[in-house]
Amino acid sequence: MRATVFDRGSTPAEASELGGSADDSCAPTVGVEEEFTLLDPCSGAVVPAAVEIIRECGYPTRVVTESMLFMVEARTPVCTTLAEVQDALITLRRRVAEVASRHGVMAVATGVSPFGLPDRPQVTNEPRYNELARLFPAAMRTNGTCGCHVHVGVPTRQLAVEALLRFRPWLPPLIALAANSPIWEGEVTGWASQRFNLASRWPTFTPAPPVRSAEAYDQMVDEAVGSGLAMDSRSVYFLARLSPGYPTIEVRLADMSLTAEETVAYAGLVRALVSMAVDDAVAARPVVPVRQELLQRSCRSAARGGLRGVAPDPQTGRLVRSGLLVDAMVSRVQPYLRAHGDEALVLSTINRLRAVGGGAERQRALFRRASSPAAFVAALAAATTQAQRLSGS
Repeated sequence: MRATVFDRGSTPAEASELGGSADDSCAPTVGVEEEFTLLDPCSGAVVPAAVEIIRECGYPTRVVTESMLFMVEARTPVCTTLAEVQDALITLRRRVAEVASRHGVMAVATGVSPFGLPDRPQVTNEPRYNELARLFPAAMRTNGTCGCHVHVGVPTRQLAVEALLRFRPWLPPLIALAANSPIWEGEVTGWASQRFNLASRWPTFTPAPPVRSAEAYDQMVDEAVGSGLAMDSRSVYFLARLSPGYPTIEVRLADMSLTAEETVAYAGLVRALVSMAVDDAVAARPVVPVRQELLQRSCRSAARGGLRGVAPDPQTGRLVRSGLLVDAMVSRVQPYLRAHGDEALVLSTINRLRAVGGGAERQRALFRRASSPAAFVAALAAATTQAQRLSGS
């Protein structure tokens, strides 16, 4: 798939950083962003050491700042295979963890800081983040949540909008599969993804409302900014959106995965779903209607229950086990996983998660076994740099 720059305002050089490719391939390009939390190894409190750690990592386009001083973002290059994604993620996770340890800090892969946040937000001192804090103080108060964003190259903006329409039913099972933030303020919460709960304080952290043209999508974004729901197009935080900076569909709904293995499988699954949606759009296959209110309710239920919870089927409204929604999604997209050469890799990881539990279930188990905050943080840090080779790679 040949991807071209289709966003408003980016340059080809900027777009090549994370989405799009100059080479034709049967599988679209994929790029992944992961966000780490920096924790004190004894107390588990967040540590505002990101600027120093990022500088010392020495990857100025790969390891970058985020909205809070206790967060570090790592970005893969543009990848054509999941093996490339895996190698990049393992390298970046190890580098961030190594440098953090030299600063007496642990970098962990979880959707929220498990022992809460300071009363005063530790906002990164950049004009954009300072303005967001001024305009949205309540949302920024708990904005130190860490997600995994997957970018998939798509040729045109119009095709991307039509693909987003067809991607909508898969949002809830993806949320359930990726939930990895059950511990908040030192307690087991009622949420598999507390990150989803906190991020919902942003007005646009929702499924993108259904539109059928690039012009209608642009108008929707402009109206969100004009009405004060967002500061600019970059802060229109739809769960899946047209990236405002790259020629990609950007899927933003997932928590930071506990292990690199899970991130790689998730990225492969998202790429296959986007590919399927693009093909359906090109073939003008009918869009399955999904009501916005029901989809929002299904997403929220999936975030609460995780992989072993229940959620309304976004197409029928019938309450079902989230695992069944995941099974239906995987079955539907399996031909694309096979075509991309990702089938064995993705399915082996999902099968393992069915057996041992998703990130949320495993975090709860780690928390119950931990004798102290220090023990729990150490367990999270160990999982973060675990480098298990994926079956099929």
